[in-house]
Amino acid sequence: MKNDLIDDKKQNSDETAALNVLDFITPTEIVDLPSKGLGYPKDHALCGKDSIEIKFMTAKEEDILSSASLLKKGIALERFLKAIVKDQSINTETMLSGDRNAVIIAARRSGYGADYETKVNCPACGEVNKMTFDLSQPKIKEPSSEVEIDEQGIMTVMTPMTKIEIKMKLMDGKDETYLAKQAKMKKDKNLPDSQITDQFKRMIVSVAGHTDRSVINMYVEKMPTRDSRYLRKIFKEASPNVEIKEMFTCRSCNFTQELEVPFGADFFWPDTLIYGNCL
Repeated sequence: MKNDLIDDKKQNSDETAALNVLDFITPTEIVDLPSKGLGYPKDHALCGKDSIEIKFMTAKEEDILSSASLLKKGIALERFLKAIVKDQSINTETMLSGDRNAVIIAARRSGYGADYETKVNCPACGEVNKMTFDLSQPKIKEPSSEVEIDEQGIMTVMTPMTKIEIKMKLMDGKDETYLAKQAKMKKDKNLPDSQITDQFKRMIVSVAGHTDRSVINMYVEKMPTRDSRYLRKIFKEASPNVEIKEMFTCRSCNFTQELEVPFGADFFWPDTLIYGNCL
């Protein structure tokens, strides 16, 4: 009996010592939001907030980002964001895309350092080149003052050619997930790529006062190129975001162009950069 008590005390002592070793608080950092809290509904947790607190990455978050099942379903990045945002009342799915990008950059920088090494397919000759992006000082791109955005994140634009009033919304996490699934589905089924029209169908909420999806979809597919380019330009100017750009020079053909760092789950596990953004 006495030996049993001694063994129990020793076990309790060992457990206490182990708990003391693990008794630390995961560091956090404050991330500035490109939106400054504008463009969110009044009942959203980020409405009027200019920053967000996130936890540093741990091995648990690495498991999320490397989960084959989560990656296949296209939800790894969403699960990751939910795990690192300190305030659990914040719905990361409804965070504006630019704010999500700011969090992703900060998380990767704190977890793996400021250098992001990846591979780039040269758009001119196809040669694979190694490239490094510096994540230490991302540039905050605030919305253009020339484009008015209401508290619901909606902007009103008049198309230059057809003279039709278009209302577009800022994109959020739900839109990103939907578009990623659409792109994957079409790729798996060998269907034609339609990223531009898919994004327009997602971000346009009204055409000449009509909110019916069939009307919006019909307009998108018949929209003149001049109007399409104008809407893309306005959307980009109006969207708060973070920008990290580096000059790319192909080692094979000397093609040179400024490239933006891509965002997604593969941002943490880089392989080959998909060149170009359609908007």
